[in-house]
Amino acid sequence: MMPVTSATTDDSVADATRAVVQAFLAARLAGDTERLVALFADKVDWMLAENPAARWIRPRSTAAECAAQFTELMEHTVPEKARATVDTFLVEGPDAVLMGHLSGTVRATGKSFAGPFALHLTVKNGRITRHRLFENSLSIAEACTP
Repeated sequence: MMPVTSATTDDSVADATRAVVQAFLAARLAGDTERLVALFADKVDWMLAENPAARWIRPRSTAAECAAQFTELMEHTVPEKARATVDTFLVEGPDAVLMGHLSGTVRATGKSFAGPFALHLTVKNGRITRHRLFENSLSIAEACTP
């Protein structure tokens, strides 16, 4: 039997984090809000700078509110024109950081937005407990303005 070491424990935590984040990405891509609700903890430490021009960008704290962000985003943007690429996916213990680029078109104005993003997620007990998204909020606000 192999002794449990700190490195073995750290690797298993990182593997579990990676699996939850991959499930989160798959659920977002599929638009599976039920699965998203199950992936978020009951209470989530959510940070995304509030953007009064974009109604879907606002504070959230429950699993249902966090999952609803996807539905609200699809209501206010044109899903066929939405793009996101993940260029970097780093995992250390319970934390994952994804970096890439996103773009989309606001339904009401027909204007596009684009820019880099960084997403920091923390996973505990198989559920996302922290969500920190940094994005080009100026580009999004300009696209929302008629």
